[in-house]
Amino acid sequence: MRDGLLDPRAVLLHESAPDRDAAIRRCGQALVDVGAVAPSYVEAMLERERTISTYVGEGVAIPHGTAASKEDVKRDAICVVRFPGGVDWDGEPVTLCVGIAAAGDGHVPLLAALADILLDPDRARTLREATEVSQVIKELS
Repeated sequence: MRDGLLDPRAVLLHESAPDRDAAIRRCGQALVDVGAVAPSYVEAMLERERTISTYVGEGVAIPHGTAASKEDVKRDAICVVRFPGGVDWDGEPVTLCVGIAAAGDGHVPLLAALADILLDPDRARTLREATEVSQVIKELS
């Protein structure tokens, strides 16, 4: 994954959320907090989820905005938000959210790189169980 996508401040490993929408809002806020997106992008992430689930399996979801929300993206970025207690994601337990903000088609290589990592059971487990920001940065670089 290319440098500069993951700001260490966007790695939150000890979060909790009462439900899927709150978890998505937390991811979106992490992207807002590092200056990657406008606050309106968070609503676009929720809208995307209402259209199609971003749950990808193995306790992982990859929330991101809609095509119409590209203008809300200031720079390509990802966030990694861990919910150790799990979040009910339409009946599936999610413990790891990787939020994506990408202008243009920037999300395509991002999703491909994430898929490679998440399809590797050991790497996916490392991310799901990470307790240190450095572990996440190492796994995603």
